Amino acid sequence: MTVVEHLTELRRRLMISLVAVIATAVVSYVFAPDIIRELLDFYIDAAPEGTEHYFIFTGPIDAFVTRLRVATYAGIFLAVPVWLWQLWRFITPGLHPREKRYAVPFVCTSCLLFVVGGVVALITLPQALDFLLSVGGEELRPLLTADKYISLVTLMILAFGLAFEFPVILVFLLIARVLSTQRLIKWRRWTIVLVFAFAAVITPSQDPYSLFFMAVPMYLFYEGSILIGKALKR
Repeated sequence: MTVVEHLTELRRRLMISLVAVIATAVVSYVFAPDIIRELLDFYIDAAPEGTEHYFIFTGPIDAFVTRLRVATYAGIFLAVPVWLWQLWRFITPGLHPREKRYAVPFVCTSCLLFVVGGVVALITLPQALDFLLSVGGEELRPLLTADKYISLVTLMILAFGLAFEFPVILVFLLIARVLSTQRLIKWRRWTIVLVFAFAAVITPSQDPYSLFFMAVPMYLFYEGSILIGKALKR
């Protein structure tokens, strides 16, 4: 394919992904209040006693913008299978026929790991909120705006979801022979440091609980990728 053909194909894949996100976002808009209510429960559990159990907004259009934002975020998450499939279809022309058979496992595994990452983020959220809301001492009382809280939760889910794609990337590089199992074994010590540094930077809450719950699974995924590489004789 020429450069123009590659760009045309990329545009087509992006348009399909965008349509999928818009469609799921429209559906999510209907259920946005329910999503906000569920997210509020995490805040209620972590908030100090006597704290108001609701979010505030400070501008006349903030509530509407927050609902649109929640719908958009939910649309992006729900459309994960579509845009992962489009990503795979875009890169498959450069692969050998025997490597293209990994398309379905790639998409299914990527979706599963993204969901698992999102679930781990929600499991970690109460501890993260408890740390963030109490670290300033009793003199500081929380009164959160909806947009900032929703942004924090969404970024946590996105960060964990993307971080949990780590083994998929490694296995793909092993299959494509960009990496080898021996090289991964050689990089073990540096990987521990880099994984914890990555988790410290990418976690939006910057709390120790989120760092731990992200870094430890990522390193376990690294070790799992080594085992898969050995099984594939890469």
